[in-house]
Amino acid sequence: MRVLITGGAGFIGSHLVDRLLEVSGGTPHAAPDILVYDNMRRGRRAHLEPHLSAGRVRLIEGDIRDETVLQRALSGVEIVFHLAAQANVIGSEADRDYAFSTNVVGVYNILKASESAGVRRVLFGSSREVYGEAQTLPVREDAPVAPKNAYGASKVAGEQYFRVAQAREALETVIFRMANVYGPRDSERVIPLWMEHARRGVDLLLYGGDQVIDFVWVQDVVEAFVQAAFAERERVVGQTINIGTGQGTPIADLARRIVALSGSESQLQILPARGAEVRRFVADPTRLKAVLGLEPDPPLAHLPEMLAAHVEHAR
Repeated sequence: MRVLITGGAGFIGSHLVDRLLEVSGGTPHAAPDILVYDNMRRGRRAHLEPHLSAGRVRLIEGDIRDETVLQRALSGVEIVFHLAAQANVIGSEADRDYAFSTNVVGVYNILKASESAGVRRVLFGSSREVYGEAQTLPVREDAPVAPKNAYGASKVAGEQYFRVAQAREALETVIFRMANVYGPRDSERVIPLWMEHARRGVDLLLYGGDQVIDFVWVQDVVEAFVQAAFAERERVVGQTINIGTGQGTPIADLARRIVALSGSESQLQILPARGAEVRRFVADPTRLKAVLGLEPDPPLAHLPEMLAAHVEHAR
């Protein structure tokens, strides 16, 4: 079986590659032929070593906005994991053209090229940002979508294209709305930024101070994608599923915990809130448990090992 992972050299994508290659890791479905498709804007070849050196993975440096290259890459592919995106709220606000062309036009290109190439199933990495400021917590999948920023809006548009493809029975589709994913290889988001600041003894900057966020371990996210990719059609196709822990963490508590674990003398500096950012989100994981039988680890249970990996990498 051949699978293609867009954004596969990035944070979540590279962990997905690792998981698919775990022949003895608890799933009989490890993919023998894995293609990674990445424009390397945030992806890193180092994330895929030693798989590339051993010939277990092939890397295609291409952009999902390039229909010609994308179409060639999808030849013979059966399953697509679509993770390529402008996946940063502030970055999407700063460059809305790139966010739109990647997160909306790119989704359209993936679906169009996948249908043309005869792909069977496409799994989409959407986001909790589609909900905006939810009225009640935890948030179920049937809650209204009301994005607060350009990133959330682009993910809503991408989801709609996936639903159209599913309605036409052009492809088998699954949509995952991910909470805040954390783990090794992440960058430019709150946990790795604060870990680096704590390591250097720099103040941790918190915009707002009252946020409550659902943090989910990257391996739990990856497991959901793998299970859904190989599940029976009637179990998963057409589903929209939250991936989160069902528990919220006050962001100020996270900052204090990082400082304590680091043994740092950094201080927490609270600044005015940024209007584009969602203040409160906790996912309802009921459907994740019911459909895939998965129950994520408690929030931030793996923070110490992520911190250890960060320190080791910084040496």
